[in-house]
Amino acid sequence: MTSMHTGRLFITILIFFSLALFLNPVMAQENDDRGFLVETGQRAPDFTVFLDNGEEWTLSEQRGKVVMLQFTASWCGVCRKEMPYIEKDIHKRMPKDKFVVIGVDRDEPLSTVLKFKEQTGITYPLALDPNAEVFKLFAHERAGVTRNVIIDQNGKIVFLTRLFEKEEFDHMVEVIEMLIQ
Repeated sequence: MTSMHTGRLFITILIFFSLALFLNPVMAQENDDRGFLVETGQRAPDFTVFLDNGEEWTLSEQRGKVVMLQFTASWCGVCRKEMPYIEKDIHKRMPKDKFVVIGVDRDEPLSTVLKFKEQTGITYPLALDPNAEVFKLFAHERAGVTRNVIIDQNGKIVFLTRLFEKEEFDHMVEVIEMLIQ
């Protein structure tokens, strides 16, 4: 190998490692946001969905209430683990005149959503989200479900979760309780 080739190889390797060092924090930051396109303090994007009972539901019409959006799907094992906690610790306990929880089911037909609801034993409404259009307002298209978005009475996002960690879930419950007082 000539010294010219050695020099080019060295420069190529140096550029490669420099890029790797530069991109690593960028990639870590993308992972840190857990796939969300929204952030706390931001106004939640408005949308309209149909619930599992056929009713139309629009986020902006909920102003004055705290809203919990639970992004879910029947094939999601972590969702199935979290949903009984949402039912027991949030939906059953929070005053209906000040709080609403809606499960937003990602891209599944009504028959699957109804079966899923029956299997999990939840009583809060599930919304249909064909083509994950609502999901894509809040998270990257390829990001996973099992995520919650807490929206205050003025339509601002105040809390975001991803996956189900009991400590984070308990903190989310505390945030909801503080908001509805």
